[in-house]
Amino acid sequence: MSELKKIGPSTYLLPKNGGMLVPGLVIANEALLKEIEIERPLDQVRNVAYLPGIVGYSIAMPDIHWGYGFPIGGVAAMDVETGVISPGGVGYDINCGVRLIVVPEKFKDLSENHKKKLLEAIFHLVPSGVGHEHKGSKGLSDKDYQQLVEKGARWSVEQGFGFQSDLDHMESHGVIAGGNINAVSNQAKERGSKQLGSVGSGNHFIEIGEIQKIFLLEIAAAWGIEEGQTYVLIHSGSRGFGHQICQDTLNLFLKRGFAKGLPDKQLVAAPINSSEGQHYFQAMAAAANFAFNNRQQILHYVREAFNKVLNIAPEKVRLIYDVCHNIAKFESHEVNGVMKKLCVHRKGATRAFGPGAEELAPIFRKTGQPVLVPGDMGRASHLMVGLGNPLTWCSACHGAGRARSRVQSLKAWQGKDPIQHMQREGVTVMAASYKTIAEEMPDAYKDVDAVVDAVEEARLAKKVCRLRPHLVIKG
Repeated sequence: MSELKKIGPSTYLLPKNGGMLVPGLVIANEALLKEIEIERPLDQVRNVAYLPGIVGYSIAMPDIHWGYGFPIGGVAAMDVETGVISPGGVGYDINCGVRLIVVPEKFKDLSENHKKKLLEAIFHLVPSGVGHEHKGSKGLSDKDYQQLVEKGARWSVEQGFGFQSDLDHMESHGVIAGGNINAVSNQAKERGSKQLGSVGSGNHFIEIGEIQKIFLLEIAAAWGIEEGQTYVLIHSGSRGFGHQICQDTLNLFLKRGFAKGLPDKQLVAAPINSSEGQHYFQAMAAAANFAFNNRQQILHYVREAFNKVLNIAPEKVRLIYDVCHNIAKFESHEVNGVMKKLCVHRKGATRAFGPGAEELAPIFRKTGQPVLVPGDMGRASHLMVGLGNPLTWCSACHGAGRARSRVQSLKAWQGKDPIQHMQREGVTVMAASYKTIAEEMPDAYKDVDAVVDAVEEARLAKKVCRLRPHLVIKG
């Protein structure tokens, strides 16, 4: 940590050494740097800087913690001609992401009975936990897989899960071009066959609460967000489908010797233009589009619950935005004064395009892209707006980031009642297992307020509003 040199507000340089091709860049404030166990993740920042074709910096966000190959909270951009694509730079849960929904009713106006019934209805409609599937699902046919991989979330909308207008409120309009089901193994298809519309396990969740405080009134108004409004956050990804694709690719890349010369074999990466690199991108895009469909179908069931319990019409349960935070995407950025096509890896990091970005729908082209930052189930989450900072390839943080491991958290809550503790804090929690709740207690995470403050100080995104959780379903 002593190597870090402050070069701007909440911005630190990690100088090049050894075989690093570029310096490291760490977004954090002094308080966060003192709090977190930074050395292991910083080693991973250094290791990423060894990857062929990397440009700019090997970047760490303020929610950084140790991950597979890349740190979680890591960003790296590769030149498409000379660079590589790394499964470890995307992660096992391809297109793990978040979507934010708002409901017209004020949260304080909901009765305790309605809150209880709403939570139970969603828990019943949306499977959660390891390996859980939709009961009665016939599974996805080969034709279904081909369609959803090519169309992205539009496939679910065409099946009656949502509205056409939802698509403008998703990153990349809910589809990553280039997905190819023929690049996916039968085992991956079998694992994902009945998992659309399910939360999964670990830190995945559905959270309901109130818009507690608005910081940017003009942008909140443009997005139709008001103080006191009820919100829903959905956090899930590509389930077993994406996990298997990652594992299949890692096995192949290691077998082909693509880890040679790298400081950590978990960084194993193939040249973007190689047949193996193209094969991985096609499979990764397939998993990303599976994840968009997964979150779209979860939203459908959430709308169903609000309609059933509170008689709120589905179209009034409005999607604000959906973001990916485990993805590699082809984007054009300026490098040394020249526009170049790059493969931007964001692992535990969120795209944060600013106003004017052509890919955004008209409403967000005016304001900048919504950036969703879930915190923990006891304190807060945040909605921000991207500023399109070129220093980080228009990227920002993806959450609070873990402060302690799942094992440490489970040990800390042994012999205590985490459900009762959360109830005293004003949060009702339901989960597939007690173990998940203990692993996901608020003290297992950094303070999300400090994380978003660092992001704002570094001029990556600005705070729009703070969200306060009250009802939570954990995987």
